[in-house]
Amino acid sequence: MSSRQGRTRYGRYAGGPDPLAPPVDLSEALDVIGEEVMAGSSPEGAMREFLRRGGQSQRGLDDLARQIAERRRELLSRHSLDGTMQQVKELLDKAVLEERKQLARDLDDDARFQEMRLGSLPPSTAQAVTELSDYPWRSSDARQAYEEIKDLLGREVLEQRFAGMKQALQGATDEDRARIGEMLEDLNQLLEKHARGEDTDDDFREFMGKHGEFFPEQPGNIDELIDTMAQRAAAAQRMLNSMTPEQRAELMQLSQQAFGSPQLMESLARLDANLQGLRPGEDWSGSERFSGEEGLGLGDGTGVLQDLSDLDALHDQLSQSYAGARMDDLDLDALRRQLGDEAVVDAQTLARLEKALRESGYLKRGSDGGLRLSPKAMRRLGKELLKDAAGRLSERQGQRDTRHAGAAGERTGATREWQFGDTEPWDVTRTVTNAVTRAASEGRDPRGGICLEMGDVEVTETEARTQSAVALLVDTSFSMMMDGRWVPMKRTALALHQLLSTRFRGDHLQLIAFGRHAQVMDIEELTTLEALWDKGTNLHHGLLLANRFFRRHPSAQPVLLIVTDGEPTAHLLGSGEAWFSYPPSPQTINATVQELDTARRLGAQATFFRLGEDPGLARFIDSMARRVDGRVVAPELDDLGAAVVGSFLGARGGFDTGGHLSDWFGGRGFWVGGE
Repeated sequence: MSSRQGRTRYGRYAGGPDPLAPPVDLSEALDVIGEEVMAGSSPEGAMREFLRRGGQSQRGLDDLARQIAERRRELLSRHSLDGTMQQVKELLDKAVLEERKQLARDLDDDARFQEMRLGSLPPSTAQAVTELSDYPWRSSDARQAYEEIKDLLGREVLEQRFAGMKQALQGATDEDRARIGEMLEDLNQLLEKHARGEDTDDDFREFMGKHGEFFPEQPGNIDELIDTMAQRAAAAQRMLNSMTPEQRAELMQLSQQAFGSPQLMESLARLDANLQGLRPGEDWSGSERFSGEEGLGLGDGTGVLQDLSDLDALHDQLSQSYAGARMDDLDLDALRRQLGDEAVVDAQTLARLEKALRESGYLKRGSDGGLRLSPKAMRRLGKELLKDAAGRLSERQGQRDTRHAGAAGERTGATREWQFGDTEPWDVTRTVTNAVTRAASEGRDPRGGICLEMGDVEVTETEARTQSAVALLVDTSFSMMMDGRWVPMKRTALALHQLLSTRFRGDHLQLIAFGRHAQVMDIEELTTLEALWDKGTNLHHGLLLANRFFRRHPSAQPVLLIVTDGEPTAHLLGSGEAWFSYPPSPQTINATVQELDTARRLGAQATFFRLGEDPGLARFIDSMARRVDGRVVAPELDDLGAAVVGSFLGARGGFDTGGHLSDWFGGRGFWVGGE
C-alpha cells in the first residue's frame, strides 16, 4: 500500500510469507502419515505421499502436475509452427496482386515482360520471395508489402533471441537496424572474451550501459546475461528442430531476406555458436510435435518452446523424485506464469505444510539420518485411535463372543451366597451341595432329582486389584499382511498403549509380537515394523514371554490379550531354535497349551481375538478359551481396536460392573457394561 497526495493505492503483498495466511492444519496430514507408517512406509515416504496426493480440501502435487500436463498438451494441440510462413505468404500474395493491377494499367512492352515474370514465380514462398529480391516494383503498395516481408522476417529472427523485439522494432529505421548490428557485434565480442576468461566486470557494465535497452530482464552480471540468452536461443533451436525438413529449408532461405541484410543472420549464427559453447547443458537438440491450426511466428514459437521447457522443469520439481527434494525447490514465478495465482497458493500451502511437519516435533531424525515418528507424534496418533475405539465401543450393541467366563479380580478361595448384581462365577460344587443338603433336610430323596433355588447359589469371591499387568500378543506372521490385518493390528496396539499410558498409568503393558519367533517390542518399534516372509506362528514363544512378564509383576492382575489369524505352527525348542510344522504338529500344540496353563495358574484373564473365519482356527481357539475360562471375540477388522480396549476395561477391576468413563476421550464419554 502506498499513499501520495491523499490517494491510496493497493498492490500485491511482496514482503515475504503472507501474514494473513491461515495456520496450517497438520491433523489430517499426521493421520495419513501415521496410517502409511503402520502399513510399512517410512515417515519421509509417507510425508512425500501426502504432499503428492493432497488432503480433502487441499490440492496436492499430483493435481498441480496434472494441470502442468494439460497445459502442455493444450499448447501442442492448439499451435502449429508455420505462422511466419503464413504471414509471409499473405504479404507476398498482396504484393503480387497489387503489382498485377498496376501492370494491367500499363501498356508498354516491359509491363508485359514483368507480367510473364510474375506468372512464372516458383510455388515455394521462400523461392518466390528470393526471386523478387531485385524486381523493379511499379506499384508503391506492392513495394510496401514486399518490404514488410523483409521487415517481418528481421523482427521475427531477432524476437527468437531477444523477447519483445518484434513489437519494439515495428517500423524500424535504417538507424535502428544499424544499432542492432552494432549491439550484436559488441555482444559477440563480449561473449568470446568471456569464453577466453579475459573479460572483467567493467566490460559487462560498459556493454549494459551502451545496449541495456535491448535487455529488459536487466541481468546483474554476465552469467545472468548468458543464462537468459542461452535459454531463449536453445528454445529457438528446438523450434527449428520441431519443424518439418521442408518448413526448415524454406525458413532458412527466407531468413536471408531479413531486413535485406545477410549480415544479420551471420551475426545471429555467431551468437548461437557462442551461447552453445558457453552453456552446452541447455537442451539444444530437443523437439516437439505441434498438431494445432493456430500458426506461430518465430518469436511466439520460441516463447511457446520456452513455456514448454518451463512446464517440463516444473513437472520435475513437482515430482520431488530426486535426492534431497524439497518444496522450496519449486519455481513459483514459473508456476504463476503457467498456471496462475491459485496454483501458487496451493504450492505455498504445501510448502508451509512440509516445513511445519519438519519443525513441529512430530518427525525426528533417527541415528541413520532418516525421519522417524517422534514420541509426540505417537501420542497424538494413539489419542486419535483411542477416540475412534471409544466411539465404536459406545455404539456397539454387544460383541460376537463365543465363550465368556472369569471374573474381574483374583479368586480368594472363599465363597459366599449370591446377591443381586453379582457377576463373579458360581462355585458349582458348593451350589449343588447346598441344593442336595436342603432337599435331604426337607425329607426328599435327592436321587429323584434336585431343584436349584437362588438361596443355594454360592459365588467365588474375588479380590479386585489396583494394578493390571497387560500382555498384548499380536500375530506378525506374513498372513496378517497378506489378508489386510497388519494396520488394524498396529492401530489396536497403539490405542491400548495410549489408554494405559494416560488413564491407567499404574498399569503395566508389554507388547509381544509373534511370528516364527516372538519378541518384546516398544510401541515405536511395533508401529514401524515391516512384514517379513517368515513362516511360522509361534504362540508358544509369545506365551513364554507373557508369563515371564506376569511373574515380574506379582501384585498386578494379569491380563492376557491374544490377537491372531492362525493356529500355532511353531514352538520353541530347548536349544532356543524355533521348530516349524504345517499342519500344526501335536508337539507344537502341547507346548502352547502348557504355557497357556501356566498363564492360568498365574491368574491371567485371557481373551482371544480371532481374525478370520477358518473353521480349524475357530475350533482350536474355542478349546483354548475353555481351558482357561477365557473368552473368544471374533471382531470385524474395523472393530478390532474397540474390541481389545473394551476387553481390557472389562477384565480390569472396577469396570466390569458398569464402570463409567465420562468426558474423557476428547469429550466423548462412553459406558462399559458388564459382559
